[in-house]
Amino acid sequence: MERFDPDPIDVPGGRARIRLEVAGGGAWDAAIEGRRLRLEEANLGGEPDALLRADADTWRAIASDLRAGMRAFTRGRLRVRRSLHLGVGFLAATSGTTEPGRLTFETVRTRRSGRISILSAGRGEPVLCVHGLGGTKASFLPTVAALADAYRVIALDLPGSGESDKPIGAPYDADWFARAVFETMDALGVERAHLAGNSMGGRVAIEAGLMERERIGGLVLLSPALAWLRGRRWAPVVRALRPELGLIQLTPRPVVEGVVRRLIPGAADGWTAAGVDEFLRSYLTPRGRAAFYAAARNIYLDEPHGDDGFWSRLAELSPTALFVWGRRDTVVPIGFMKHVERALPRARHVELDCGHVPQLERPRETHAAIRNFLREVEAPPASATAG
Repeated sequence: MERFDPDPIDVPGGRARIRLEVAGGGAWDAAIEGRRLRLEEANLGGEPDALLRADADTWRAIASDLRAGMRAFTRGRLRVRRSLHLGVGFLAATSGTTEPGRLTFETVRTRRSGRISILSAGRGEPVLCVHGLGGTKASFLPTVAALADAYRVIALDLPGSGESDKPIGAPYDADWFARAVFETMDALGVERAHLAGNSMGGRVAIEAGLMERERIGGLVLLSPALAWLRGRRWAPVVRALRPELGLIQLTPRPVVEGVVRRLIPGAADGWTAAGVDEFLRSYLTPRGRAAFYAAARNIYLDEPHGDDGFWSRLAELSPTALFVWGRRDTVVPIGFMKHVERALPRARHVELDCGHVPQLERPRETHAAIRNFLREVEAPPASATAG
């Protein structure tokens, strides 16, 4: 562990225990305190903050070339559970990589939104990634890996999620989240960036494009949350509910975890299992629960029509936009595409054989489409290069 570099990892509270397991073999705990790390036999009676598990051959590959850790993780040979923030941060801190643009986790301070947790990698034009409801920045790890050779890719935990602050009583609506995105850009010294958003993050990216369009290059909208066009029969009830009740709600972890894993297909494997861990890590805290309820409430109550309605305003969106739709998406059905085409006839559209999270379910096709789109956005008009 002499190759441990504390700079790429962000350890909340300054202390963490990360368990390293060999499938069918032994286990060790990497204990981090401040900027120091020590390796010791696993304390099997205690729960680690993060768990990394791989077979012996994969661990040997990581030991000889620690950058192989991230490759093994993205290919499914290394499992990371509990906290992707700490687990993948540990891989970054032990990768042996020192060049500019290496994968780094950090916390930035903003004026109004508090502390925002980010991960970033690469150099070049900034691409800022915004996750969906119940998710975290980790849902964009494949995007960071795919685009970091040509772009500075930054993924953030929205306020109320992951490692970011979770202020009580904040609006947790698209407008407030979009302002948090711009505050994060300000804290990083980024004047202008491309935005990529999935689900609720797509709705936030659209709002940002409507709010300060001169600061947005291109918009990549992956199954974005859109205002409902059908009647919302439960709107009066949802409007009356107070998200702050989440602060006092009883949430025994075994009960909540059992329900969530039964509701989500494939919740025991791969990215889905890791995503469930990320959701539970926040939801099982009072502030995280209240923030989740507030954000979910605002998605449902998003007004579709009228002067301030979503669909009325969408036609004013000026940044060039790419919409990526999943043919099997049951959360934002592909039928919404025809409504977007009417509102934004110049937007690009890509259909993929996937569900609601294209960057995880169809990473190769999704990231190829994003690359092609960003090249078009960055290319100067033909008249500018003529002569």
